[in-house]
Amino acid sequence: MAHIPAVLAPNSSPELVEPASGDSHRLLWFELFLVLTIAFAGTIASAIYLLRHGPGPAQNSLQNSSRWISGALHEITALFLLGYVLFRRGLRSRLQAIGGRWSLRDLLTGMFLWLGATGASIAVWQVTRTLQHALLGTAARSPSASAFFAHPGLAAIPYFLLNPFFEELIVRAFLMTEIIELTGSTALAVALSVAVQFSYHLYYGWAGATSVSASFLCFALYYARARKILPVIVAHEFMDIIGLIRLW
Repeated sequence: MAHIPAVLAPNSSPELVEPASGDSHRLLWFELFLVLTIAFAGTIASAIYLLRHGPGPAQNSLQNSSRWISGALHEITALFLLGYVLFRRGLRSRLQAIGGRWSLRDLLTGMFLWLGATGASIAVWQVTRTLQHALLGTAARSPSASAFFAHPGLAAIPYFLLNPFFEELIVRAFLMTEIIELTGSTALAVALSVAVQFSYHLYYGWAGATSVSASFLCFALYYARARKILPVIVAHEFMDIIGLIRLW
């Protein structure tokens, strides 16, 4: 968020205003780092562990239910933290700044965005397989979602419905808006947004994480251009719901 300098008193000097500006700038960076850490540090560490060691033994239904419930509680906690940060800065203006404007047309836009993102992901997966086979003589492999998530019960439904709001509001709307306003670089905002999502999808393997990141790149490029988050959430919701149906 751009810093608005204070009005100088008649006897004040510019040197007295500069530290406040620096403090404000550092606070914005700290809040961004805090939200991202609370939201994603654990899942990134888990994804890296699974990348190295692969999925563990299948869990029973009670363990699976607890897993989905704790995951949903974690996401709600992170969204509350985001809400507090936005409220501290002026909730209404910040929601508008991160693209929190809603319209029925966004639902249709989200569907087309999902189709384009899915096509991009499939295309990148095919290219990745072709390149790996040409360079290494081996086929690119990616663990299936069922290897990690098994057969979700009804407790998974709230998690799958909440997850697109959690991811897209934090790693897309908040992260990209903050980076653009703090650095002036849209390219950096797109790159960091996709990189964070890539990192916590590494449990799919390098090839799988790369292909799914093609979808995230489509989302980030759309958001950078339109600065509206609802279509991105809708597109991500399609992805997650279809993923849940496939697991069932």
